Amino acid sequence: MGTVDDDAAAEFRAFFERHYAELSRLAQLLTGEADAADDLAADALLALWHRWDRVRAADHPVAYARGVVANLARTRIRGAVRERRRIALFWSQREERTENPDVAGVVDVQRALRGLPFRKRACVVLRHAFDLSEKDTALALGISVGTVKSQTSKGMAELQRSLGSRDVPRRVHAAMARGAGSGGRNR
Repeated sequence: MGTVDDDAAAEFRAFFERHYAELSRLAQLLTGEADAADDLAADALLALWHRWDRVRAADHPVAYARGVVANLARTRIRGAVRERRRIALFWSQREERTENPDVAGVVDVQRALRGLPFRKRACVVLRHAFDLSEKDTALALGISVGTVKSQTSKGMAELQRSLGSRDVPRRVHAAMARGAGSGGRNR
């Protein structure tokens, strides 16, 4: 017969296997950094393991995990912004260009997403790339459903202006599915 610790470890292992790819994909979409996504997901899961008793007792452990990833991504983005400002003092930024029209569409959408403030970007990504409900998005980000509605609407309007397209939800969803790599949804 296993101990409580063995049961907790087995539950966490199952949680890890079921949600790691999704959390990594979320991290990539929020930060725009494929290389950092696995590290952020691993850091989030390590933090969850340290609080596993609290996490497993939560009503929505996956939402809690998404919130941890979002917070780690926000911290990473803030650090990257500070670093870019320092680098900009010494180097001029150059425009990224691509010849492939499919890749260009993905690059355009990802660039437009990076131009959104973090909360708007997180709401748009969770709602349109992950197809989360407003309630699940609110749980993941620790905000109200009304804030999710408002930030998603404003974010989509900004993307529409930036991309010059009325079909922004389809483009965001398609670009994120293609641009996020092989990490599929795990439900």
